[in-house]
Amino acid sequence: MDVENYLRRIGYVAPAMPTLDVLRSVHVSHLMSVPFENLTLHSGGQVRLDLPLLYDKIVNQRRGGFCFENNSLFSWLLSRLGFQVTLLSGQVRNSITGRYGPPFDHLISMVTLEGRRWLCDVGYGSSGFTFPISLEVSGTQRQGHREYRVRNDQGMCFLEWQGEEDTGAGGDWTELYKFTLEPRRLEDFVEMCQYHQTSPSSIFFCKSLCSILKPEGRLNYIGRKLNTITFPSEVTGAVVKTTEELEDEQIPAVLAEHFGVVLNSPLKPKDEAITPPPPIY
Repeated sequence: MDVENYLRRIGYVAPAMPTLDVLRSVHVSHLMSVPFENLTLHSGGQVRLDLPLLYDKIVNQRRGGFCFENNSLFSWLLSRLGFQVTLLSGQVRNSITGRYGPPFDHLISMVTLEGRRWLCDVGYGSSGFTFPISLEVSGTQRQGHREYRVRNDQGMCFLEWQGEEDTGAGGDWTELYKFTLEPRRLEDFVEMCQYHQTSPSSIFFCKSLCSILKPEGRLNYIGRKLNTITFPSEVTGAVVKTTEELEDEQIPAVLAEHFGVVLNSPLKPKDEAITPPPPIY
């Protein structure tokens, strides 16, 4: 770990002390610099949860990763900056079945700072929050045009947002994932990391994707499409979405230009239907 090199990778240039302002700043800097992507799986590679390998991929090769990669490496950075960090296990709610995945389905982290706990997640793609979420607040926490909350029920924490995806606040609360505050280790996630690379019930196996946060919104590549989401402004007052169909030969240039991703091996675009998992969880 070269902390200065990592901070340059995410465009963070201010002093890095273990304070709340720094935590918020490096969190959003990471989201706006490091894509949420699974392109290793679709270009002949395999993800291994080895921190030096992840550092080389994300920092030196300027790639991204999915939750096991982005959040584990980000947690390592926070630890090196002097933050008290705890890895947590999340279970993502399946939008098809409404059921939750098994334990270790999603890797997240908790930072304890001056007696207060903060949920950090730079590996959840377009549904994720921009700044750390307080675990001490039961009410609504607004971030931009979205509202989040953490609901506690018999020792389980539920991260929820209000409204439909990317359309702004309002409407019903939707559960994103659930988690406990039990400390975990990186090696606890190895089995589920392998599952998401091989199972037809995993979005990561079924679809090649890449997503990154921008000041004005978010860019999402999936299969042979590039989706642009523009957040509400004083002019539009609403979320604006556009979709561009891509030819296979266009995709490498799109990834390089919009996401800063250059692959070492040819990508095989994929956008297949996800097989609902059996009702065992």
